Amino acid sequence: MKRHALPLLNELLGLFPCVAIVGVRQCGKTTLIKELLPAWKILDLEKIADLDAVQRDPDLFLRLNPRQVAIDECQLFPAMFAALRVAIDSQRSEPGRFVITGSSSTELISSISESLAGRIAIIEMGPLSLAEAYELPPSPLYRLIEDRSLLAQFTELVPRLSLDQVGKYWMHGGYPEPWVKGQARFRKLWQQNYLQTYLDRDLPRLFPALDRQKFRLFVQMLAQLSGNIINYSEVARALGVSQPTARDYFHIAHGTYLWRHLPPYEKDATKRVVKHPKGYLRDSGLLHYLLHLRDQDDLMAHPRMGQSWESTVIETLLRGLATAGMDVRAYHYRTGAGAEIDLVLEGEFGLLPVEIKHSGRTDSRSLRALRDFVAERGCLYGIVINNDETVRQLDDKLISLPFSAL
Repeated sequence: MKRHALPLLNELLGLFPCVAIVGVRQCGKTTLIKELLPAWKILDLEKIADLDAVQRDPDLFLRLNPRQVAIDECQLFPAMFAALRVAIDSQRSEPGRFVITGSSSTELISSISESLAGRIAIIEMGPLSLAEAYELPPSPLYRLIEDRSLLAQFTELVPRLSLDQVGKYWMHGGYPEPWVKGQARFRKLWQQNYLQTYLDRDLPRLFPALDRQKFRLFVQMLAQLSGNIINYSEVARALGVSQPTARDYFHIAHGTYLWRHLPPYEKDATKRVVKHPKGYLRDSGLLHYLLHLRDQDDLMAHPRMGQSWESTVIETLLRGLATAGMDVRAYHYRTGAGAEIDLVLEGEFGLLPVEIKHSGRTDSRSLRALRDFVAERGCLYGIVINNDETVRQLDDKLISLPFSAL
């Protein structure tokens, strides 16, 4: 499967001495490197032999291997970052020498900021997006957003998948291995072992002092919290931990790419806004596994169906924007009076509010909050994403898009 991050990785390798690919475990980072860089030396620091080869003397290793080196799971050996800085500075003008990967932004981004600032570009990679799962090219939507295109140009977008295909992706999520195998029994066992490895091996390596039993309960709670406003004090009481510890748990889940944190949008607020963050499990397949949902019938009858759908759409949008190379900040918005915008995007294109509906058509009366937000903040337009069969321009500032066009 061709990953949409490939062109961006190629571009950044032509500009920077080092590129970091960060993202959740088993999302395809190593496979991407092997496909793009087959002639490179690739080391996996989870392998004892590879770790020993680097660990003995990282400076000497990089002097002997000054280019075309990829180092997988680099956060497992923090001393590597200082050695990389020295190696890069010895030939600062030469691009495309090193690629590193990591599955914890908490450790990796901190180390990059301390040692490699200005010397490295970062790509965030996730599991398969909707388009990648069905081997489609990236949607033109992201370039339309980047180019600040007129709404009339959005009407050229077309659905590319059936509702059955959309439903299958939504139900099963995007982790490549279970998606490719396509077997229900394998998928269940894979998800079970994936979470067990995350809790019992990955986290203790990164956070040795972590109370694993409490964090295991916390991960189970995340399935119920996904898509909701987060109250740290309530989570702390439920777990029997302090509020700072509960915050730390969310920080760890976000930093290991299991959870996506959405802060509230409170800039230029003309109304009282809810200042609690929102969040969701990034992969819908893991969410549905934790909720014990067996099939789409179970999903459609579940009280968390709406939150699950909203999270799937938001994650698809953010992955598409990221692989297009766009620097985007994501928020949620809710006023004290109950007006709500599911997603607010901020970038070079300006401010873009997005409302998400599971239904096939959108009742214009339900879009008052979206219209008010667009008018009050002078947005170019607002977008509604639903399961309609076609793109519809709702008025001069609003347009609805089928999720299958993403």
